Amino acid sequence: MHILISPNAFKHGLNAEEAAFAIEEGLRRSKAGVTTECFPVADGGDGTGTLIIKKCKGTLLDVAVHDALGRPINAVFGLIDNGATAVIEMADASGIRLLKPEELNPLRANSFGTGEMIRKALDQGVKKIIIGMGGSATVDGGTGILRALGVRFLGADGNELTLLPQDLGALTTVDFSALDERILNCEVIVLCDVDNMLLGEQGSAAVFGPQKGASPEAVKKLDEALYKLSAVALQHTGRDMAAIKYGGTAGGAAAGLYAFLNARLVNGIDHFLSLTDFNSALERVDLVITGEGSIDEQTLQGKGPFGVAYHAKLKGLPVVALAGKVPLERNVNLQAYFDVLLPIGNQPEDLATALASTADNLIRTAEALGNMLVLMQRERG
Repeated sequence: MHILISPNAFKHGLNAEEAAFAIEEGLRRSKAGVTTECFPVADGGDGTGTLIIKKCKGTLLDVAVHDALGRPINAVFGLIDNGATAVIEMADASGIRLLKPEELNPLRANSFGTGEMIRKALDQGVKKIIIGMGGSATVDGGTGILRALGVRFLGADGNELTLLPQDLGALTTVDFSALDERILNCEVIVLCDVDNMLLGEQGSAAVFGPQKGASPEAVKKLDEALYKLSAVALQHTGRDMAAIKYGGTAGGAAAGLYAFLNARLVNGIDHFLSLTDFNSALERVDLVITGEGSIDEQTLQGKGPFGVAYHAKLKGLPVVALAGKVPLERNVNLQAYFDVLLPIGNQPEDLATALASTADNLIRTAEALGNMLVLMQRERG
């Protein structure tokens, strides 16, 4: 039996590569004489760019940029397709993991550093830019990115609004005269790991603002700011930020790049699997193992394990999913894609302990799975 191991990251526990290696180690320790291939996946969340660059054998460039609070940092982006395509990870410049918990402030945090990375990529002469937007610390509608590319956001007095997104409510017009025109000749693809819209109760401020440190008052102010940005963008570009699916990704940065840079917003896992030729790997296997921190009904809305299972099922392959958390109740929708859904926890424990035990739990569960496969083969024999 040849097994393809294709987990997503186990958030705050292991990245996708580490999770794949842990599952592989568990199978190796088992009595199953299986062969394995690790094909970790990502759906636009933090770590997507790194996996794409590795899988596509790209080159890395180190650049000086600024973090979400404007402090100088170094970030890395990649070039693939013989240098024609840049792969940028928003979290490497504007990520929440770069800030201390007490520093989180989405009224002040901005995506300018990601825009600096885009500008550095344009300096390399790229014709396409792929951006993984997961893990950002920002809810600025992409205004930071756009400012780094030369766009100016102006108030009623004609002066530039520099404290964004906090002052976006005073926005009246946008000045494109200094826009880096190279970006207009470049295809921009945004990999989205959520399908939230920009505004409202399920919008970027309401859903993701609190995770990034926003108080209820800040959430309200951010939503109003994004509403104002959307109205001005519609007036200037004819593109409705508030109506585009995936627009709420990365605090509305996806919607901002759609409106102002004609970016294409795509389902992250679908694009990842296509770009990395996942279907070719499926041709060689008998069983697929996937997983991530939590698998539930939301997984079916385009998360990594669903993408893996969907493509595996098109080829009639069985799929086992491992997760830190699974639904207690039987779920027929999940069962349509995951033949076996296994929780990896081995005892009641608090979240911090469970996260710290992710590798050990994955190894132990995969070893048990391998031993079960041996028993099934004996039964058939």
